[in-house]
Amino acid sequence: MKLILFTLLSGLLLTGCRSSQSTEMIPAVRGFQLERYLGTWYEIARLPHTFERGMTEVSAVYTLEKNGNVQVVNSGVKNGAHRSIQGTAHFKGETSVGELRVSFFRPFYGDYRIIALSPDYSYAIVTSSTRDYLWILAREKKLPEEKLKQLLEQIRAWGFDTTKLEYPQAK
Repeated sequence: MKLILFTLLSGLLLTGCRSSQSTEMIPAVRGFQLERYLGTWYEIARLPHTFERGMTEVSAVYTLEKNGNVQVVNSGVKNGAHRSIQGTAHFKGETSVGELRVSFFRPFYGDYRIIALSPDYSYAIVTSSTRDYLWILAREKKLPEEKLKQLLEQIRAWGFDTTKLEYPQAK
């Protein structure tokens, strides 16, 4: 567990040292409804980064806390062992905009920007403040192949390198 915490903390600290293109020109979703976003999401694809290296069967569970923040529990399997980490998130600004600040190690926070979200909240595309981070999330462990192709086309149009994506649900 200490290794996971060290790895995650190192990844967060190094994020500030990386230089990449900003995602500022990609708008976060509007009309966002947190209560519909809560629950379990499965990671369909991601850009590689140190804090999830080697993780498979990755999921995140979002739960509303009494203070209005969102509890985030990320979990997955690494080297045959189930691992998880708990964090907290709060809105960056308006609650109707899909932009949050997430922390797994306070006082360090990172941007969590939902840049695509299906009308029925069955899939989402999430990034950070740079194109170094990207996740395709879904309510099910797999997306239909045609839907995944459409999302990958959109991601490419936004300037992300889709050739680097990893698929943690694949077995």
